[in-house]
Amino acid sequence: MTRFLALLLLLAPGLRCAYAGDPEALRTWRAGERVSEQEVAAYGIDRCFACCEIDDATFGRMRGKSYKAECTLPRSELRYLKVLHRNLAGDILLGEIICNEAISGDLLEIFRTLYDAAYPIERMVLIDEYDAQDGPSMRANNSSAFNFRFIAGTAKLSNHSRGMAVDINPLYNPCVRVRNGRRLVDPAQGAPYADRTRDFPYKIDEDDLCCREFIRHGFTWGGHWKSLKDYQHFEKRQ
Repeated sequence: MTRFLALLLLLAPGLRCAYAGDPEALRTWRAGERVSEQEVAAYGIDRCFACCEIDDATFGRMRGKSYKAECTLPRSELRYLKVLHRNLAGDILLGEIICNEAISGDLLEIFRTLYDAAYPIERMVLIDEYDAQDGPSMRANNSSAFNFRFIAGTAKLSNHSRGMAVDINPLYNPCVRVRNGRRLVDPAQGAPYADRTRDFPYKIDEDDLCCREFIRHGFTWGGHWKSLKDYQHFEKRQ
C-alpha cells in the first residue's frame, strides 16, 4: 500500500497537492484557525507574512471598536498584517494584527523570526473580536497592537492609539504598578505571573528571543520601565 501510494503521488501532481493539504484556510485567512505544515507549504510560507492597506471589510470590523469615532489617526496610516505563529503545543495558527505603517516591516520580520524559532504566542486576533476591550483580550492571552484609547486613569493617548505599540502574551506578562503602597496587576488574572523570579510558559524577560528581536528593531520594552513594569508591552516612538 505504501509503495502504491508513493507511485500515485509521483505520477499524479494533482493528487500530490491534495494529499499535501488543502490551503483553503490560508486563502480565506480566518485568524485563530489551526493549519498544518502541509497547508503552509502548499500556500507558500512567504505569503503567510504579508502587509496590506485596511480594506473596507477590515475597517468594518474596526469601526466603533478599535477605530472609534474620535480617532485622530487616518485609516491610511494603518496596515493589516497576516502572520503565522505557534502556540505552546507547537500548533500553527493564523494570526492577524493592525499596526502603524511605520512599524509594519519591523513586525513582519519579528514575527517571521519568532515563527521560524517556534517561539510560542498563544493567540493573535484583532482586539475588535473583544469589542476593543483590553480586559477580555488580555485574559484570553491575545496579542494585539492598534487600539485607539487613553492610558488608564489619564487623558493621555496610549501609544497603541497610533498603532506603534504591541502587547505579546499579555496574561502571562501583565502590567504591574504600585499605587499608595499597593501592588496593582493588569489583568488581575495575571497576578500569579507578576513574580518574575518564577519560570512559567509564555514568560518574557530581557534574554527572551521576543524581547531581543523587538529591541533589535528599535523598540523599547515595558519591562525596562522604572515607574511601572509592563512586561507584555513593546513600543516604538517616531
